Amino acid sequence: MKEFRAHETARLHQLDGVELADFLQRALAFALDALLSFLFMFVLLILAAVAMTGWYALRGWGKFGGIHLKGDTEADKLLLELLMLVLYFGLSTWLGKGRTPGKRIFGIRVVSIVHQHLSLWHSVERSLGYAAAALEFGFGFLQFFIHPYRRTVQDRIAETIVVKEKSYQQKLHPTPTVVDGLAPDEVSASETETVAQAPFSPVDAR
Repeated sequence: MKEFRAHETARLHQLDGVELADFLQRALAFALDALLSFLFMFVLLILAAVAMTGWYALRGWGKFGGIHLKGDTEADKLLLELLMLVLYFGLSTWLGKGRTPGKRIFGIRVVSIVHQHLSLWHSVERSLGYAAAALEFGFGFLQFFIHPYRRTVQDRIAETIVVKEKSYQQKLHPTPTVVDGLAPDEVSASETETVAQAPFSPVDAR
């Protein structure tokens, strides 16, 4: 393709008017997700230790001595924690279609401003953005107050925004308007039935 095509324009129009999430909602959701991610890491390590213990017993290698990182240095531990954070946030964002457990509880959602759905790569890319925001001494998170659309570093990296779930659903899936107790499809059916039952008039035949 030799010419630029603004495919994302339709998506931007689709999201136009959706209410953006508040800072407190995002901060509390992140704190809860961070806590859950450490719990997730703890459970994974226990499962790995149980699996390795069973494997050692099956192979007759004696007692399993536990899981130890190579070198067991602070850098290794930090790398493991970062990996678990990326794994948790990436998978939960992707599987939850923009709603991690924390975001689901606080009624917010991550949405792409380019694509209809968040891919696994975009979700992982956004989770890596948390590290980029933290490396700036937390200023990457505070950009929420500077950017006109409340986008932080991870949002700009993955081309996303964070919106309020209720507003998002109302915008993309509006509730059908009820007319005299009838839904739009029922109104159409009622009108069709009225026309079908209308008496024949000679005037109509002229």
